[in-house]
Amino acid sequence: MAITYTWEVTGIKTRNTDSFANAVVQTYWKKIGTDENGNTAHFAGATPFDADTIDPDNFTALDQLTEEMVLGWIQACVTGSYEEHVNGVIQKQLDDITSPITELNDGDMPWQS
Repeated sequence: MAITYTWEVTGIKTRNTDSFANAVVQTYWKKIGTDENGNTAHFAGATPFDADTIDPDNFTALDQLTEEMVLGWIQACVTGSYEEHVNGVIQKQLDDITSPITELNDGDMPWQS
């Protein structure tokens, strides 16, 4: 079953440094998966950034940032096995929606009356 993914930034932390005001040092985000039946699931993540590694030639002031820019930074970090993990968590949530697991406990077994 095909899953369509969307992303959103849910929070940002900033820090003032000697060189920059309000440098982004932490982001919070969600990756949302929607299956062909309209069921949705998500993974919430956090991605830190080191203010000491900011390129002064490419610094963007906080009031000039767009969600697209910040998502680009996050998505550049969520790759490889980490992205596979994120997508796997979303897939499991969707599987649990479409084919829920039923748990039987003591007293619920078919051979118990």
